[in-house]
Amino acid sequence: MTDATWLDATASADLVRRGEAGPAELVDAAIARIEQANPQLNAVIRDRFDAARAEAGSDLPDGPFRGVPLLLKDMGAHMAGEETGYGLAPLQQAGVRWRRDSHLATAFRRAGFVVLGRTNVPELGTTVTTEPAANAPARNPWDPTRSTGGSSGGSAAAVAAGMVPVAHASDGGGSIRIPASECGLVGLKPTRARVSQGPDVGEGWAGATIDGVVTRTVRDAAAVLDVIGRPMPGDPYAAPPLPRPLREEVGAPVGRLRVGLLASPPEGRGLDDPDCRAAVAAAGRLLEDLGCTVEDAGPAAFFDDQFQRDFNATIAADTARTLADFERVLGREIADDELEPRNVHYRTSGNRMTATEYLAARARLGSWSRRMAAFWTPEDDGGEGFDLLVTPTVAAPPPELGWFTAAGPREEGRRIGSFIPWTAQFNVTGQPAVSLPLHTTDAGLPVGVQLAAAVGREDLLVRVAAALEEAAPWAGRRPGGHA
Repeated sequence: MTDATWLDATASADLVRRGEAGPAELVDAAIARIEQANPQLNAVIRDRFDAARAEAGSDLPDGPFRGVPLLLKDMGAHMAGEETGYGLAPLQQAGVRWRRDSHLATAFRRAGFVVLGRTNVPELGTTVTTEPAANAPARNPWDPTRSTGGSSGGSAAAVAAGMVPVAHASDGGGSIRIPASECGLVGLKPTRARVSQGPDVGEGWAGATIDGVVTRTVRDAAAVLDVIGRPMPGDPYAAPPLPRPLREEVGAPVGRLRVGLLASPPEGRGLDDPDCRAAVAAAGRLLEDLGCTVEDAGPAAFFDDQFQRDFNATIAADTARTLADFERVLGREIADDELEPRNVHYRTSGNRMTATEYLAARARLGSWSRRMAAFWTPEDDGGEGFDLLVTPTVAAPPPELGWFTAAGPREEGRRIGSFIPWTAQFNVTGQPAVSLPLHTTDAGLPVGVQLAAAVGREDLLVRVAAALEEAAPWAGRRPGGHA
């Protein structure tokens, strides 16, 4: 069989279709890679190797990814009768098993993917590094002393290290894009409601959360979203329909687009690393070469003073509610000393919040989102007429493990905020955004560039991302810590 270590999911599926490899061979090879690399990286925290081998040897659905190995983040994408621990020690210790498949897990399996296990996450997904108290930290394949990002950090480490070609991820404030940036991957956050969270989740973080994947190639990001981007009856939102399958956007002409570059946050709003500025500048030059009109510009509302306070209020309320739900599952209360300080604070704040305070925060975020949307609104409709915004994905290269919590709980929140001034805005507006691995530091660490389009315009993002991938290929880069 062809060595599939660095093949993307599309190429791996082609091997199966052409009869050059069977699903069982792909699964066995991926298991061997996980067993080789995971002891150093701790990306995978729970395996289902025996079940995966049995599934690979049976009649898999004849989907576009038949036989391709997949890892699921240990958060969401529930599978009936199996554990999903959310990085939370009480859930993991109790071995809670979920009673039904999620809509997303069903979509992955219908596409032919074979699930090999679950990946490491921070507790409740409320931070941007994968260092949960419940498990050993996930380590970055490019430098094991550094963070993988979060909350999809285990998934990103696994894909970057060659364990699997693609892995499930989710994003409430940047959690697909942040680890993609730190691990040198493609991370596409879809438009709100493009991927259903049903039946167990109505909405997360006031509609900010969305599922997707981390991949090595743009074509995989497009093709996987084609198969998982389907609504479930009763979803609280509906994403605008796409004009055609996203995989058909790969290689399509970019056209003359108007692009805004926003490379640095206002003073005091976040870290301002020269590598991140250089990454945005280089992306701007590539876009000009592709025929785009590029100018320094961004939405006036992007760094609104009230935005982060209101977004944090929705996280606090949702965290309090989520923990109450988990307490019902466990049949007991979860004590403060069973939680990380960050989540104790969120639960306390959420429980103290009145319904009117919560609704006021949501109302302000709705008004703010309309101000943001003006940047992408055509000039004929009173907007600024931009097609894309380009920013850093995160405000610095991957930090050392322990950096976020090193100065204590009070400082942790400030450090998190300083590191991610660029991503959560698009969770609240519901816009699609993608992180692309377009830059590396002199030390060889990945630095991502974020592109954001108007609501529903994943087609435009895929078209541009594929053109950038062709203009500045990243497929040949290999981290030191790989299978």
